[in-house]
Amino acid sequence: MIDKEKIKIVILCGGIGTRLKEETEFKPKPLVKVGPKPLIWHIMKTYSYYGYNNFILCLGYKGEFIKEYFYNYEILTNDFTITLGNHGKIQIHNSHKEVGWNITLVDTGIDALKGARLKRVEKFIDGDIFMVTYGDGVADVNIDKLVEFHRSHGKIATVTGVHPPARFGELLAQDCEVKLFSEKPQTSHGYINGGFFVFKRELLNYLDERDDCDLEYGLLEDLAKKGQLMMYEHPSFWQCMDNLRDMDLLNKLWDSGNAPWKIWD
Repeated sequence: MIDKEKIKIVILCGGIGTRLKEETEFKPKPLVKVGPKPLIWHIMKTYSYYGYNNFILCLGYKGEFIKEYFYNYEILTNDFTITLGNHGKIQIHNSHKEVGWNITLVDTGIDALKGARLKRVEKFIDGDIFMVTYGDGVADVNIDKLVEFHRSHGKIATVTGVHPPARFGELLAQDCEVKLFSEKPQTSHGYINGGFFVFKRELLNYLDERDDCDLEYGLLEDLAKKGQLMMYEHPSFWQCMDNLRDMDLLNKLWDSGNAPWKIWD
């Protein structure tokens, strides 16, 4: 039986997001909105849907904005009445569904690479396994099956392999007659790293707090060579937010009422 309360979800939120500078000049990428909510909310809702509600946010660039967002979450997401001169008296008039989320927000530095950020939150990770994901991508990953897969193979690390979305529409033609027109489909060829990692706690022993300690370049490469890195195949929806085109696509999907990653009510 998995004790979900002991499994922490670490979300890497420290990057600058230079390819989305039109938005990230003013806010960190995880706070860029998809629909009415920031991207990080969508990521956390996916984990919460499966009963994982203990989050650790590794902050860096403009991390104070993320701190302010969650510190003020109750008043940002609800109607309320405040009595001037008595700020301790705030009456909340409605409610939200994110009850029971435990969020630890940690300043892990501006220039630190991902491995260093993980090492700097080690003291908050107390379970035998923990999960890690990026703060800029959404997917309809079945988290329960991901954790079950990780526990089944006994290796140190699991990475979720995804099919990258094609950057351009796909045309399948025969004798110049278009047989299939698909606008920016998920490609069916090959897998890439989609994040949504599961790690044994011992992975932290291979990291240190130096800013140049990375995760993918170095540690995961070494674990792969040692046969300690397994891939959980996720052939369904995955999408990162690297640039304005990605942001527009995610918002278009959300506004259409057909966002594939929205598995919650």
